[in-house]
Amino acid sequence: MVTMSKRPNVIYIFGDQWRQQATGYAGDPNVETPHIDELARQSVNFTHAVAGCPVCSPARASLLTGQRPLTHGVFVNDVSLSADTVSMGHAFGGAGYDTAYIGKWHVGGRGRSSYIEPRHRMGFDYWKVLECTHDYNRSAYYAGDSDRKLHWEGYDAIEQTRDAEAYIRDHAGGGKPFLLMLSWGPPHAPYGTAPESYRALYDAETIELRPNVPDETAKEARQWLAGYYAHCSALDVCLGDVLAMVRACGIEDDTILVFTSDHGDMLGSQGHTKKQRPWDESIRVPFLLRYPRLPGWEARETDALIDAPDIMPTLLGLCGIDIPDRVEGLDFSGHIAGGDDPSDGSALISCAQPFGQWARIEHQGREYRGLRTKRYTYVRDLEGPWLLYDNEADPYQMRNLVDDAEAAAIQNELDAALDRKLADQGDAFRPGMEYVERWGYTVDETGTVPYTD
Repeated sequence: MVTMSKRPNVIYIFGDQWRQQATGYAGDPNVETPHIDELARQSVNFTHAVAGCPVCSPARASLLTGQRPLTHGVFVNDVSLSADTVSMGHAFGGAGYDTAYIGKWHVGGRGRSSYIEPRHRMGFDYWKVLECTHDYNRSAYYAGDSDRKLHWEGYDAIEQTRDAEAYIRDHAGGGKPFLLMLSWGPPHAPYGTAPESYRALYDAETIELRPNVPDETAKEARQWLAGYYAHCSALDVCLGDVLAMVRACGIEDDTILVFTSDHGDMLGSQGHTKKQRPWDESIRVPFLLRYPRLPGWEARETDALIDAPDIMPTLLGLCGIDIPDRVEGLDFSGHIAGGDDPSDGSALISCAQPFGQWARIEHQGREYRGLRTKRYTYVRDLEGPWLLYDNEADPYQMRNLVDDAEAAAIQNELDAALDRKLADQGDAFRPGMEYVERWGYTVDETGTVPYTD
């Protein structure tokens, strides 16, 4: 934990399904993200940040609680995070912060367009939120305590950003610090729905694919990526607008600003789509954190493997706020200030969901547990070892080394390390339906937790 005489503001901005590779600063040859690239030069850039459970609701619930999915119970989409959970909103509010949440929520579990009652808002006071929609040009929300459904004008991320700018301007000169979370729905599919001016930036025919996109998927992948990158560029401008507002209000030095995502998107790599996969396109996310007034601050890259449960304790640590006892994530605030990496150099990656949604067998999905270390990815499914990659020698994960005689020693080492990690976290790695039954969730014939509009 960091001790400061004055507690900083926190602005936490995240897109939905924005993979780490899809930024200019990370080396994508296609996408235009100049504002994010500039922020990366000013930030601690966690180059190996992961979404350990790369699905929307589980990642968001871990962000808000600092707990692992099998602890808070949101290991599938569209189930409810308990209102009794001590959340980031509660912790910051209890420390005297004003708290605000704008955009996509997706931990309510009571219908994707349903009104969310105040007791289920996890301690956030200012509230302009919808559970979930991907209709970005006809996007609804509820404001404050009203159950009247409203709609953002035009492309929702732009209007949500304008609302966030107004919140920053109104609170910058106040006597209390604030926590503002801005949650955009894009660049999640549908990919072709960004404003036309951003879609015009990308020609699908000229998109340079990652080498792990198979030929039979290439044409479709280029179409997806052209639309995906258009969303990314639109959001990059939105981020630039927030940065400009922070600068204009004179609070740049006294504000922690984070840019990240809940998880990535395969977009044709390995022949797969969407998320919930153990490959890097699904599990790795951008994570930039800027806090110029922090003692020991230095903009730099770090390969520490920060994960969603680590975010709440890290932000609390940076703000000098006590971390609730029930938090399981690690506090990286000392590392951000120039100290040691608090982790063991690995992150657990998992899919505890049964064959529902993007884990369904028709989508080539399976349940798994694995480790992402700074160099290796090792994954087991319910039948045994599944994947092993040396990510330094094979950055696009095109050569699976499981049961390769030359990799036997490292496979055994990683297998034992995974056993230790699972034991430490109390994860017996049982079939997903056992967890569904334990938590009393209702699923349909495909194993999917149903949701309503």
